[in-house]
Amino acid sequence: MDKRLPTRRGTNLPRMGDFNESVVLDAIRRVPDGLSRVELVEATGLSAQTVSNICRRLLDSGLAREAGTRSSGSGQPRRLLQVNADARYAVGVHLDPAVVTFVLLDLLGKVVARAQRPTPEAADPDHTLIEMSESINALVRDAGVPREKILGLGIAAPGPVDVTSGLVIAPPELTGWGRVRLRDYLAETTGLPVLLDKDVIAAAVAERWAGAATNTGNFLFFYLGTGSGMGLVVDDVVLRGFSSNAGEVGGLYAACTTNALVTEAIEQGVLGPEFKPAGPRDAEQSLRHLCRHAAAGNVTAGEIIDRWAVRVGRGVSAAATLVDAEMIVFGGPIWPLLADRFMAIIPGIVESSPFVERIHSTTVTTTALGIDVGAIGAACLVLDQILSVQPQSLLLG
Repeated sequence: MDKRLPTRRGTNLPRMGDFNESVVLDAIRRVPDGLSRVELVEATGLSAQTVSNICRRLLDSGLAREAGTRSSGSGQPRRLLQVNADARYAVGVHLDPAVVTFVLLDLLGKVVARAQRPTPEAADPDHTLIEMSESINALVRDAGVPREKILGLGIAAPGPVDVTSGLVIAPPELTGWGRVRLRDYLAETTGLPVLLDKDVIAAAVAERWAGAATNTGNFLFFYLGTGSGMGLVVDDVVLRGFSSNAGEVGGLYAACTTNALVTEAIEQGVLGPEFKPAGPRDAEQSLRHLCRHAAAGNVTAGEIIDRWAVRVGRGVSAAATLVDAEMIVFGGPIWPLLADRFMAIIPGIVESSPFVERIHSTTVTTTALGIDVGAIGAACLVLDQILSVQPQSLLLG
């Protein structure tokens, strides 16, 4: 097999069937061409009999399928198993103050349906919840996927969130969202099991599960949208913190937001007062104008973006050093606007980090999942329950 992230090890203790099935499924998922039963025994540490029993159950349930054979030299060719991508699906929703994104993923994390709606700017969470529910039901209906194949619904929302109670608690850019029971409302109106997580944490799950960081268990994801934040993964475990609100970057002086960039552009005279945003969608449009000025050679506009790149670069460099990360991934709705200038500056800051001796290189890269990484991450939270071994992970509610 190719060199890749080490597979999680199973256990042969009794009454651990679900755990071991996840170990085997996860091992199969990580090798697109498929694995034989012999290779699964080697990869997981489970006994041949345990692997054989699990493979039979996975085939019977349709979660796995046989995918041809591979010659092993002498002896009979070995039958390969792959995850059956269309056996199950997951829905993901990303609630951003500017836009709400909906995706439907198959069992391998591929987007099979997508929709997007502007987030209502009026302080009316009830109206937003109704629109979200209608959009979710329409997404599943229009995709033609049987409801019984939907594993669940994941929601990525700006923090702070209460994942135990399923509440969104007064995010700075969502006016009027005091203590909104987002999870329970969508569970009631869609009929799906629902889980809620902070958007930056969900984005990190997406990269770990189906994005640029699938072959490393130690990385950080820096999210840039209406707000900014950081998701951390250490030893293949997503760090959520005591209240599942880890990821705030203000203490690192790296909180880069659309409003902050636009405000500075107006103060510096790059943008006129008419570009002062009335809400998150306005802020994103004003940022686009700033970036156009920078691309056209406006020195002041370029300096504004570059200064923020330095701040973010120093923040992620310190965080990557703290957790000994192998990779730094950038993404989010406004990342494409800033990527060229940020990527011209940040990798050099990381490479020249003065904090520790250079024991290993740290890759700085862009998400492989595009601007929908938050919604994809929300759906991956659901898939993670089935295909990844995370006993301490979130629970479907």
